[in-house]
Amino acid sequence: MTGASRITVIPLPCPERFSAGDDLAAAVVQALQVAGESLRDGDVICVASKVVSLVEGALTALPPGDPQTARRTLARRQAARIVADTPGVVITRTRHGFVCANGGIDASNVAAGTALLLPEDPDASAHRLRAVLHERTGAELGVIVTDTFGRPWRLGQTDVALGVAGVPAIRDERGEHDLDGRPLEVTEAAVADEVAGAADLVRTKASGTAFVLVRGLPGGPAGRGSDLVRPAHHDLFASGGPTATERAIAERRTVRSFVPDRPVPVEPLRAAIAAAASAPAPHHTQPWRFVRLTPPTRVRLLDAMASAWREDLEGDGTDPATIDRRLQRSDHVLRAAPELLTAFVVTDAAHPYPDARRQRAERDLFLLAGGAALANLQVVLAAHGLGSAWLSAPVFCPSTVRRTLALPEDHQPVGFVAVGWPAQPPPPRRPQNPDTFLLER
Repeated sequence: MTGASRITVIPLPCPERFSAGDDLAAAVVQALQVAGESLRDGDVICVASKVVSLVEGALTALPPGDPQTARRTLARRQAARIVADTPGVVITRTRHGFVCANGGIDASNVAAGTALLLPEDPDASAHRLRAVLHERTGAELGVIVTDTFGRPWRLGQTDVALGVAGVPAIRDERGEHDLDGRPLEVTEAAVADEVAGAADLVRTKASGTAFVLVRGLPGGPAGRGSDLVRPAHHDLFASGGPTATERAIAERRTVRSFVPDRPVPVEPLRAAIAAAASAPAPHHTQPWRFVRLTPPTRVRLLDAMASAWREDLEGDGTDPATIDRRLQRSDHVLRAAPELLTAFVVTDAAHPYPDARRQRAERDLFLLAGGAALANLQVVLAAHGLGSAWLSAPVFCPSTVRRTLALPEDHQPVGFVAVGWPAQPPPPRRPQNPDTFLLER
């Protein structure tokens, strides 16, 4: 495949609004005629994936909720994998292998309460359109189904190729040499993506330009859109690597002041609970339990705990003013947090021992598992932008907690976790020197 001397990019406006079952090839031919063009051998037609989806009937109902939330919910349901889930956007890997914002689901210029999915098989869509256009015009052409994607680390969007037929998808230059004779080891040009991006230069979202004619593209072995999809096991950014994991852990900070009227979405809570349940535990058990306190239950529990704490402090001889201050300081977090979880470990699977020493060690193992689960929970909450604080109050009055929540004796509380959106960004953590904590013997 050699370089071209000139490539021409021609917009083909089409005022038609498409719907399921429309003749897409006829619309392309009509747009060519209006533009005073006819297809030649080697031409490439770029067609917006939205048009393909409309013609193929890929319209679906949105779940309940405001449009943005509903679109993200639908994207999660359609996803093969969640890459990143944030309050503003969910990035998914679709079943096609595309990694994109909100699963590539489009809710613009469609009926309220509906959204448009990506084409079922973009390569097959490109091949069908190419075959019909060849049948009607006789031209040996290429077809690229395009869509608009963002890019990591770059502002703005560009069009990329989802489906490809009759045109190269990748130009592989590996094994060739640069100007100084050095062998090229990694160079693979994403030709179909480059053509899709060029096509986007001559149209805007409001221009009604569903098709673009690209002329003068060098020939080469025909490819497919799927050729451009990086295999999941080659994805270096699936988890960000060890540095991202270290950063996520370091960015977990204790947050005690929350935005009062901003609710916490249930999805990050569920993700954090799932992460907590992946912590290590003794004897292959899963001893973690979390109680998400409803407002009435929270009031009952905190009132009962405050009474028990006051009784303890009075027994210690603490003066009433100090007791009131300590209770108010605790209430500032526990009663005001948008969400309050009570964490437990269940010790029913603990091994029995005849002596107190081993029995105590066995119990400590389960408590350590609770600590590991709490760490996982808070790291994942922080990754979602949520603040949290682990508070130990339930540990000091386990009977009161169990009685109020109607839980059995083998539920050992390991603390509260207050959750919400931070009222202000937590300060950066001071880097830790491992030599402070690491001993060698």
